[in-house]
Amino acid sequence: MNRHYEPEFKKKMVRLHLEDGRSIKSLAAEYGVSEASISNWTSQFRTECQTNEQARNDYDYMKENLNLKKQLAELQKENDFLKKAAAFFAKEID
Repeated sequence: MNRHYEPEFKKKMVRLHLEDGRSIKSLAAEYGVSEASISNWTSQFRTECQTNEQARNDYDYMKENLNLKKQLAELQKENDFLKKAAAFFAKEID
């Protein structure tokens, strides 16, 4: 059964995968779409990026956003660790 998906829905799936780092498998399960469809949409988007300046800019934005989210998560972990270490050493001084 071939289902027709609106372009905005396809773009949302690609964005969730590329920008938010969601796996194709989790998106397929959550939205009831085949993994092959999401994979195809992602490939089509990447192909479009080679000829369409706006699509290329969107793709670059998504990659940068994903990298910044990963970096933020890592820095938050480091910050939490340092807070715990500071609390530990503050107890030692008292």
